[in-house]
Amino acid sequence: MSGGKGTRFWPLSRERFPKQYLKLAGERSLLQDTLMRLGVIAKRGSVNIVTTEAQKDIVDWQAREVLSDFSTVVEPEGKNTAPAIALMAFKLFNKDKDALLLVLPSDHFIRDIPPFEAAVDRAARLAAKGRIVTFGITPTRPETGFGYIKAGRSLGDGSFNVTRFVEKPDIKTAKSYLKQGGFYWNSGMFLFRAKDMIDELKNYMPSTFNAFDAIRDSFNGKTEGKALKAAYASVDEESIDYGIMEKTKRVAMIKADFHWSDIGSWNALEEVVDADRDGNVSEGNVVSLGCKDSIFYTDNKLLGAVGISGMVVVNTTDATLIIPKGRVQEVKALVTELKLRGKEEYLAPRLEERPWGYFEVLDRGPSYQIKHIYLKPGARLSLQMHNHRSEHWIVVSGSATVTRGEETFFVHQNESTFIPATEKHRLENKGKIPLRIIEIQSGEYLGEDDIIRFDDVYGRKTR
Repeated sequence: MSGGKGTRFWPLSRERFPKQYLKLAGERSLLQDTLMRLGVIAKRGSVNIVTTEAQKDIVDWQAREVLSDFSTVVEPEGKNTAPAIALMAFKLFNKDKDALLLVLPSDHFIRDIPPFEAAVDRAARLAAKGRIVTFGITPTRPETGFGYIKAGRSLGDGSFNVTRFVEKPDIKTAKSYLKQGGFYWNSGMFLFRAKDMIDELKNYMPSTFNAFDAIRDSFNGKTEGKALKAAYASVDEESIDYGIMEKTKRVAMIKADFHWSDIGSWNALEEVVDADRDGNVSEGNVVSLGCKDSIFYTDNKLLGAVGISGMVVVNTTDATLIIPKGRVQEVKALVTELKLRGKEEYLAPRLEERPWGYFEVLDRGPSYQIKHIYLKPGARLSLQMHNHRSEHWIVVSGSATVTRGEETFFVHQNESTFIPATEKHRLENKGKIPLRIIEIQSGEYLGEDDIIRFDDVYGRKTR
């Protein structure tokens, strides 16, 4: 499952670029790590990534970098986890009613792969017997940002019946859970047979069941997209926990014996990055003096801090976050306020990655925008056109191959060219070093959605 709105890791994540596409724990994004983690498991079946139309392009190019065989399934709109899981249960039931579905959020961090694979194998054996299996994480602290699972009678082999699911508790209740024992964090990972989930949807979420059941003949066919739009108008906007897991009598829990984090807030960075001797976690160009138990994150800009304790400070090209560690769950409320006030910083970062490289907005104003565009060696943009803007390209380093209308020509370092509005064009880097250009856009509308693609090597939607 790869949707989301990028609220909890603002300002690094944004609505158009949620945290699963960020490289928080190494050279790969969280989505890419999730796909790589499947390893041997993926060879037993198919990999399906459920996302939205707005994020499909990102999913496709990030997945292609690490996986050769996968399918991207697009929801007409995000309606929480229950519809996404119901959709896949119905799609796979059409192929094999006994199909096992392993459901994974795309933004989790798991360090120990062999224990993860072993837990999945144990869960698969339970699921084959008709159980809907969840994975419980042994809590290491009184966390208020997670739901909890109360384990019941042991079923052997590290598995248990489930007594109840518990919503995110307050700090006092969370401490009591740790003291009592038998409570586990709800990881949001599940394994079940398609037919068993469909049965439970019929029992506990009948409107969602009816919506998908009515269009089951269209799945995996040419009319699927149109049918899904109609179905999603009537499905419940609900999490799988509320809709099914808290009600079903089939649920069982596997105790997960591996290091796990959902990286659900800035505090979770402490779980994937080593702290210094004063308890500070620093990523990027950071210099701190006399600081303790704090988290510092910055890009290329220097972040200096003196005498700070128990704080999170995040600095990006266009926004800065300063918040006590004890209040990081309130970042979501801050993003909501930004949106209400019309602050565009909630939507997208100034530096946006693409399969061919990245672009960074350097300046913008009424009817103009200036970008730095970076193309990897051998990369090319789509053949495209803009209705509302013209573009001036100035080559800073490397050599550009430019298609403009019917002509193709080179633009070398310190040279420039002009692309008028409504003119088909393409930018390529056929060289062996990165191509960097400064792009000056002018026009009455400069949004990223003013792109009409005619040809694209990265599989993005074309006319």
